[in-house]
Parts: sequence; C-alpha cells; structure tokens
Amino acid sequence: MSIDIKRETKTEQNQQVSEYINKVLSLIEKEEINKEEVAWITKETVDGFREHVNPGFLAYRKTVTKDGQFAAVEWSDNGACFKDVNGKEYIDCLGGFGIYNVGHRNPKVVKAVTDQLKRQALHSQDLLDPLRAMLAKILADITPGDLKYAFFTNSGTESVEAALKLAKMYSERSTFISTTRAFHGKSLGSLSGTAKGMFRKPFLPLIPGFRHVPFGDIDMIRKTFEVCASVGEDVAAVILEPIQGEGGIILPPEGYLKQVRELCDQYGSLLIFDEVQTGMGRTGKMFAAELYDVVPDIICLAKAFGGGVMPAGAIVAREEVFKSWFPNPFMHTTTFGGNPLACAAAIATIGVLIEENLPERAGVVGEYFLRGLKEAAKGHEDKVLEIRGQGLMIGIEFHKDEIGYEVSKGMFDRGILVAGTLINSKTIRIEPALSISYEEVDKVIRTFKEVLSLVKA
Repeated sequence: MSIDIKRETKTEQNQQVSEYINKVLSLIEKEEINKEEVAWITKETVDGFREHVNPGFLAYRKTVTKDGQFAAVEWSDNGACFKDVNGKEYIDCLGGFGIYNVGHRNPKVVKAVTDQLKRQALHSQDLLDPLRAMLAKILADITPGDLKYAFFTNSGTESVEAALKLAKMYSERSTFISTTRAFHGKSLGSLSGTAKGMFRKPFLPLIPGFRHVPFGDIDMIRKTFEVCASVGEDVAAVILEPIQGEGGIILPPEGYLKQVRELCDQYGSLLIFDEVQTGMGRTGKMFAAELYDVVPDIICLAKAFGGGVMPAGAIVAREEVFKSWFPNPFMHTTTFGGNPLACAAAIATIGVLIEENLPERAGVVGEYFLRGLKEAAKGHEDKVLEIRGQGLMIGIEFHKDEIGYEVSKGMFDRGILVAGTLINSKTIRIEPALSISYEEVDKVIRTFKEVLSLVKA
C-alpha cells in the first residue's frame, strides 16, 4: 500500500472516529434520551464490552441476572438509587463496593468538584497545592489518636501499597502478617496481603515476606510473631481490615484488635488498618478503629473517600512513622493522587458526613436494617446461614452459592442491586448509601423476603 493511500485511509478513519465521538458527547449532554438512542447505547455497550473491554464481564452478568437482564446499562443516579437507560430505577445496595456513603451525586460534593474545575483541574506537581494541605489537616483532626501526616492516592490498592512501603522504610523490616479471607487490593504489593488463591496464583511469586494467619485467631498471630523473631525475620507490620469486607462481612472477636495492637507494641511492629471499605462512616463511626478503641499506626482510606464522585484515597500515619519520608519526599509519589478535584471531593464528603451526622445514622439505620433482614429470613434457616453486620455494612450468608445467586437475581429483577463478596461467594453484601431512607430500607427487606420464599434450598 502506498503512503498516499495509507494517509487517505487514516484520514477516513479519523473522520469516522470523530463522528462517533461527537455522537457520544451529544448523548452525554442530553438530559433525556429517546428509544432509538437507548437501543443504540445498549448495543454499543454490549458490543464494546465484547470486542474491546472484556467479554468476561458479559459472561458474569449472565450468571448473576435473569434472562435478558444481563444487558442492563446504567445511565444516571441520585441519592440511594440509579437508573438504567430504559429509566428503570434500582435501589443500590452494592454501592459500587462501598463508595456511595454520602449518596449518588451528592450535590455538595458535585458542587465542590465543579467549582474547583472552573479554576483548576490538576496541579503543576512542583508548586504547593492548597487543597492537599487543607485536606491533610482535616484528616489529622478527624482520624483516631495521633495520626497526623497524610499521603494521597487514587484507589484502595494504592493506599495499601503506600502503607506497605512506608512500613518497610520506617522499620527496615520486610515481614508482614496478614489474615485469611483478607482483601487488600490486586496490585502486586497489596495482592501479597490478599488471601484468595484464585487472585494470587497466576501472579506468583508475589512480594516475599507475607505470612497469612486465620482472622480472629490471636494465638496464631502471637505464635507467628514469636517464630518470625526467633528466625531473624522480625515483623514490619500487621495489616488488617477491622471488619473484613470482601471476606464476607466478618466481624472480629471481642478484644481481638486490641490484643493485636498489644502484640505489635510488644514486638516493635506497626499496625496497619485497611479501612478502605469500613472508613468514612460506614460502620457507625467515622472509622471502624473507633468502634474498637484501637489506634493504628497507619490507616488506609479510599472508596467512599471521594464521595462517589472522584476516585480518591489516602493513608494517614503517625509522625514517628511518616517522618521516614521527610528527607526525600519523592521516595513515593503519584501523579494524580491528591489532585485538586479529588481533594475538593474529599473535603466536601467529610463535611457532609459531619454536618448530616451520617456515621451515627449508619449505626441506627443499620440496626433497623439488620433486624428487618433477620425477621424476613425466619423460617428459611435451610437457606440462610447467618445475617451479620455493623452499621450499614451487612452480609447475608447462604448455605450454598447457588442460593445467593438466585436471591441476587430475584432482587435485581425487582429493582434492588446486591452482589456477592469477592472472597466469600456465598455471602451477598448490603452496603447502601448512608442516607438511604427507611422507606427504601423497608422495600429492600420486603423484596428479600419475597424472593427468599421463591428460591429453593
């Protein structure tokens, strides 16, 4: 093919791409879309996932929805709900795996982001950016104990990576204790702390030095500390979710976290709390650490940290630990972490949580929700193994995966989105907006009861 023909072909291709982009942008601009546009969006979405994103997502959707529902395409959202392109509304009890603590498109968070966008979207990286300093001060004020210095990220796995690197640099040790059923992310460092073999095996060997022990077993952690010390592999840190999220909403035994704190102090090790899912009011306190009266050395945040509007995360650490990065602040950096838009979103999110008293509300509404679900499950002990939770972080565990799948399908068909957890597929999660109304809670409970009565054990 000659150069001229190639140029002509490329020009035609660019013209087609430009036309496609303009059509997409015009749809984004519209407040309402017609039936023809709905059909086009649905087809382009399904085809795009099949040909250019990952067809595995389509296969997954087919396994967790009833016939024809797999191609549901979400289009808009507000409060505790979202709508698909056909206008069907769903109560969101999955909540983007826990990102919508202040609701979908909270107006105060959206306003903060759009106001900042009018002035500056990203920063130059070299000068001092004000919102990062202000957000760090706010975090120092609201986090437990003497946590003081913050480093900002874009996601939960990045927060965990930062915490692991900080712990290594502080202690000059390389051994970490994590737990079974833990989920800390899927980048190589955080995946080393994650427990599920399916996620780990294809990428072995991972970062060396990680020891996994059963969650809640303080004697096993104690023995692991002893063994590591005796062979010269002293523990840099223990990393824990105060309440395991992806593991199936697993609450710690009474006194467990305090005992872990004591062991860390005894052996000169750090305690890292992964509060990516439990933080920002989800469990009835701003941070789950407060529930158990334990102050970690490093706390990891993300998911709801950006208010469901911006991807944002952070770690906050004690000065004694964080000062390892003082001599050279470029030892660990990120281009987009702590950008002005994300910081604006996080600042507004914290403001909403405090002003509307959402952490406390999560505790009260969560108790009501938990009672209602347990009442709805009475008489179905052959299907439901346990319903447990803290605040608006609730897990419904079934005897078999198949029951959970059928319940999820039935609820989705009736306008309620729930889903299983990544580590424990028998458990479906309830993690709605902390602002969810009692009427919406009652609808979820009624729907659960109805669907449960139709599912076979």
